[in-house]
Amino acid sequence: GDVHLSFSRPVDPQHWENVEQNKPMDVFGEEWREHYRKIYENWVKTVSAGDLVLLPGDISWALKLNEARFDLEFLGLLPGQILGLAGNHDYWWQSLAKVRAVLPQNMKVIQNDHVQIGSLAICGSRGWWCPGSECFKEDDLKIYRRELIRMENSLRGAVGSVKEIIAMTHFMPTSERHEKSEFIELFNKYNVKTVVYSHLHGAAASLRLPDQAWGINFHLASADFIKFTPALIMELN
Repeated sequence: GDVHLSFSRPVDPQHWENVEQNKPMDVFGEEWREHYRKIYENWVKTVSAGDLVLLPGDISWALKLNEARFDLEFLGLLPGQILGLAGNHDYWWQSLAKVRAVLPQNMKVIQNDHVQIGSLAICGSRGWWCPGSECFKEDDLKIYRRELIRMENSLRGAVGSVKEIIAMTHFMPTSERHEKSEFIELFNKYNVKTVVYSHLHGAAASLRLPDQAWGINFHLASADFIKFTPALIMELN
């Protein structure tokens, strides 16, 4: 998650010196210098054609869909199948139909629905600040409720047709105090055992959920936290 791409021209992995970005990420720390190259090289070494890679939001800094085209083209260069959802910075993601129309062939996205692979379903929503979070304000309640609805729409659609569900969300699905939220209640209701989320960068990663809580395995997948290398969540038979 949180790959935060911002290419202003097509990317040629044979010529990294020609890369141009609208918003270089190294302003957030030296570890972000040429982070796109780290992502590409580590991804190619780690991911095979038959693998599924989850991308939980903050895909592109673009403000409009046409401005995200080089970022999406870059993802299209990578092996495996990519399954993404929107993050809080994905302003280019407005009309779902229009987004799906321009995705590279190796990429799908989730919004109010799910993707099924055999007996496994990938569900999700962007999520939001949870009540009790330091950033939570009265105006956030409406967005939080909407994301709960989207998450339940996604989970409800998968029930009955699969044996296992992975839930993906951009925001951590609790407050910083790790209080049981309505997202956690939904995961328990639909027997979700694995949750993948991102959003927490740098020192904020210390706020992450424990690896296990409420009978759920949690995976923080922010790009810098996993050192710009796809992390194994599970192996499918």
